Amino acid sequence: MAKVIIIGGGPSGMMAAIAAAKNNNEIIIIERNEKLGKKMFISGKGRCNITSWKGIDEFFDYIPGNPHFLYSSLYSFTNEDTMNFFRDLGVKLKVERGDRVFPESDKSSDLIEAMKKQLIKEKVLIKLNSRVKGFILNDKLIKSVQLEDNSIIGGDYFILCTGGLSYPQTGSTGDGYKMAKDLGHTITNLNPALVPIGINENWIKKLQGLSLKNVTLSIVDPENNILYKEFGEMLFTHFGISGPIVLSASRVVKNNTNLKAVINLKPALQFEQLNKRVQKDFLKYSNKDFKNSLDDLLPKKLTDVIVDLSNIAPDKKCNSITKEERLNLVNLLQNLSMNIKGLRPISEAIITSGGVSVKEIDPSTMKSKIISNLYFAGELIDVDGYTGGFNMQIALSTGFLAGTQIK
Repeated sequence: MAKVIIIGGGPSGMMAAIAAAKNNNEIIIIERNEKLGKKMFISGKGRCNITSWKGIDEFFDYIPGNPHFLYSSLYSFTNEDTMNFFRDLGVKLKVERGDRVFPESDKSSDLIEAMKKQLIKEKVLIKLNSRVKGFILNDKLIKSVQLEDNSIIGGDYFILCTGGLSYPQTGSTGDGYKMAKDLGHTITNLNPALVPIGINENWIKKLQGLSLKNVTLSIVDPENNILYKEFGEMLFTHFGISGPIVLSASRVVKNNTNLKAVINLKPALQFEQLNKRVQKDFLKYSNKDFKNSLDDLLPKKLTDVIVDLSNIAPDKKCNSITKEERLNLVNLLQNLSMNIKGLRPISEAIITSGGVSVKEIDPSTMKSKIISNLYFAGELIDVDGYTGGFNMQIALSTGFLAGTQIK
């Protein structure tokens, strides 16, 4: 029986503990927060998108950050395994738009409580409000961890899963990167991933709080090459844009501020179909001012902005609008263009891009290639996916794989 010290009590740490405990090991989770799963608790606006319903072979298309490294872990503990795991613990699940899997109750706390009960059942010792200061080594093996209060906890194996730099209020302040670096590991560039995008145009503030469904967002470079295109939901904020398709788009934006975000407000219609629809509305409101003619087509908040951007006089009667003006309006509706100011800070990101180099971790075990009794799991590793449950699945799969290796 081995003594396993797990640093970090998020989803990857809890799963690693449960998996390692199945091999009759003695397990201790050391968590700096006052409770387990703090970031998991707020994820998905408190609902927690636990995984995706897509086939596991499709996952790699949604993981831009080192997908091939995750082959063993995702197949060792698949999305079906995740769903069965929580169902066996008594949590009912549901599948929503985009194949996103949530607890039926819409409460992330149900998932966390289920895992905590399993940890207790497996006799895992949980040390809360305990921050690891560093490791004590002997002959390139970790012998123990030293806590902030200078107490020492010894062990045979150590699993590091402290999370990234995103949402520092949940305890993800980058401690794990320093620990890994002190142990000789390389940390790749750390950047925000799945983060809102700032926009330069001042009119964006008028749309604050407006949520749009069934639109297409494209990220376009100066040569009009489309770097990203996705259909779904988005949200306007006081600084720019957010929401599922925007967060995923941030992965291609990175630090490039020479890009445009282009929204097709009516992607279900071809240009000529939309042109006929606008003609129909102009006919319906032929004697009304242009500013009052788009309410059947757009939300009121958005109508005001489109009228301003259309270069059509707001009080011009619909029956006086020229064909050229109408075609320009249709083009605007399908190509609402905005200049990207940049990504919001990493503290606002859902996850961190970058981390412990995958070249220094055995993908079939999550074991360090530098320290033979050290394993990694979760966001700390240089892997990341788009929104839709992929990052949570990565955390659970890597945690499971690391935990099962210790026998």
